[in-house]
Amino acid sequence: MTTVVEAAEAVPERQYTHHEQRGTTPHRSNPFVVHRELNTLDVHEGMNVVEFGTGSGYSGALLSQLVGPSGRVTSLDIDAYLARWAAVIHHGRGVRNVECHDADGTVGFPSRAPYQRMVAWCTPPLLPKGWVDQMVDGGIIVAPLPIAAVPNMTVVAKIVVRQGHPEVESVANGGYIEATTSPKGDLDLPGRWVDWENRVPSPSWISVAWRDEDDRMRTGARTALDRLLKDAYTETYAEEINWPSWRTFAASRADHRLTMAGLAPDLWAIGHTTTSSAAVVQQDGTILADRSDSPSLEVLRGWLAAWEQADRPAPETYTPRLVPQDLTGGQDGWMLRLGR
Repeated sequence: MTTVVEAAEAVPERQYTHHEQRGTTPHRSNPFVVHRELNTLDVHEGMNVVEFGTGSGYSGALLSQLVGPSGRVTSLDIDAYLARWAAVIHHGRGVRNVECHDADGTVGFPSRAPYQRMVAWCTPPLLPKGWVDQMVDGGIIVAPLPIAAVPNMTVVAKIVVRQGHPEVESVANGGYIEATTSPKGDLDLPGRWVDWENRVPSPSWISVAWRDEDDRMRTGARTALDRLLKDAYTETYAEEINWPSWRTFAASRADHRLTMAGLAPDLWAIGHTTTSSAAVVQQDGTILADRSDSPSLEVLRGWLAAWEQADRPAPETYTPRLVPQDLTGGQDGWMLRLGR
């Protein structure tokens, strides 16, 4: 059996990520986390494996090594440019057990099912029923899943399918780009659940879990973002926040007033908003609110105090559960929620 370490030694990573003809691709993940997910996936020789998110092609090349000549790998990406270039690089290296397709992976790929292993390098809005239906009994899925209906709140889940039903075996900190129905152009903006976005004078955005209560003009989301950007009250919570711990804890509150925002480049914020108040804490520990006596600020302080009282728990310490969803548009599946 080939190990992930052995596979990594056999695959020239930079030939995929920094190809001399295609150039550098930004659609790639840290090799450390790629190796971690593949170790969790537990791939054996001869298996039929599918991956969602071809990216540079590097992960597909690793899977090719893991399944060996008698196995096969199906690699899907919504971006035809990435899928085609990965196929060319595979072919140039003599890799023959990987097929790359440009397709929407959130519906799976039934023509080459059933699969024994499935891994996703992009985050669907929920665990799709199509994925589960295309797995063999005892098959394993490793995928990032949202833990709240706002961007950037995810964990990577290991799911075992038994008799057609998914069971979460473990979760770990992590996340990948959102799965979208078309190639994503702006990699700095979340691909899903952005309720309002400003592009001038500088980029900013907000996502409110209470979007169903907002009007068609997104007045509530727009107003909340304005309150956080213009003449906001500020205070310092901490110089450094354990962000994976904090965002997982905030999501586990299951509060429909949960809010995620990007008020400055590469600086996320999590907090509480309503139609009349707003408060968030940024990754750098700065708290912003509409005013010093803001009701949302009082709620946020309570969340932070509860998080500290729980000793800043790691994402892996939560109890996961899958909640069945029957959504409009045929996107059925399960939402992942965490509790303590």
